[in-house]
Amino acid sequence: MLEKIIRIFRVKELRNKILFILAILVVFRLAANIPLPGVDTDQLKTFFEGNQLFGMFNMFSGGGLSNISIVLLGVGPYITASIIMQLLTMIFPRLEKMQKEEGEAGRQKFNMWTRWGTVPLAALQTFAMINLLKSQQVLGDIGGYDMVVILIVATAGTIFLMWLGELITEKGIGNGVSFIIFAGIVASLPSAVSRIMTTFDSTEFFSYLMFVIVGFITIIGVVMVNEGQRNIPVSYAKKIRGNRTLGGTSTHLPLKVNQAGVIPIIFAISIMIFPGVLASFFVNSGNQTVSDMAQFVAMLFQNQWFYGAAYFLMVVLFTYFYTAVVFDPNKISDNLQKQGGYVPGVRPGNATAEFLGRVINRITLSGSIFLGSIAVLPLIVQGITGIGALTIGGTSILIAVSVVIEMVKQIESQLVMRDYEGF
Repeated sequence: MLEKIIRIFRVKELRNKILFILAILVVFRLAANIPLPGVDTDQLKTFFEGNQLFGMFNMFSGGGLSNISIVLLGVGPYITASIIMQLLTMIFPRLEKMQKEEGEAGRQKFNMWTRWGTVPLAALQTFAMINLLKSQQVLGDIGGYDMVVILIVATAGTIFLMWLGELITEKGIGNGVSFIIFAGIVASLPSAVSRIMTTFDSTEFFSYLMFVIVGFITIIGVVMVNEGQRNIPVSYAKKIRGNRTLGGTSTHLPLKVNQAGVIPIIFAISIMIFPGVLASFFVNSGNQTVSDMAQFVAMLFQNQWFYGAAYFLMVVLFTYFYTAVVFDPNKISDNLQKQGGYVPGVRPGNATAEFLGRVINRITLSGSIFLGSIAVLPLIVQGITGIGALTIGGTSILIAVSVVIEMVKQIESQLVMRDYEGF
């Protein structure tokens, strides 16, 4: 490992990319500690420590919400806009064609629409969040002028983070949005550890030990799911051109157990946060029926068992959804047929596409269930031990480990590319 780190920093281009990403993350952390105008942050600490829903939302925003900073929503609106656009591709074939068949120009246009959709979502979510915190007596009265300023600044902060994420993605070492969430998770670790140390009770030693064991199991499980794959054998027909024989080789098509990576977790969190936040917003409504329904939904999402079951189901569904977006059996079958390749024992064309679809559905089932189980495992352990200090530990570990694995792979691929250039 030490030798590989030395190799990374010996390559000037790669070293500059890593230093650039670190500088971007420093800028993000500075922005996450600049409070919005007209907001008193002192009374927020206890509230976020004792509220699971807002604690997860704070993690999802990269730690900007606990300070009511200029980036209090993080990249949440951008991810929500991405989910909406991905869902629209399943409704409108024109959008799917733009994204997949029109090349780089189509993808840039699709991404531009996603960015435009982020702006109203950021303004709407900021307005809802500020009013929600006011309804919880966390914030005092905010005048109309202050509210307008907060909406403009917070929306600009989200767009700023979106731009920073795209700058990171352009460096080819990982996904910028995931990096920003990862930075928020890492930045929250020192305060979480210090809080555990100050409240440590020796009688609960085995409970804390169980949390540590669960953390290691989660890390091992995420690595296994991300690295696991099934190799589909592929053979290429022989072609005779003049005196030369081409093809006739055998290789394999790797199908990963988790094609979607960390995206299902991020999607599931964004969806799970929304009903609770919306319900809390209407709890103090003047309409008694609306208020009662909002209280029921808010209490429902505070229930550990319901929350865990819904979270598990969302992870499974989004794993299938995003796998369907990134993996197209028909397209892969067509490409194999055009290149003279075939799966032994399976006819080329539609039969190959159906075979690949069955295989990916089976391995995605096991991968999604395993991923969902790891996501809710800390909630189960918390229910058994009664310790709430690491409520969102499983989700944090899932995102952090997945981001690190992806980053290591990207760096290794760039090192290998430079080794080939040496030859």
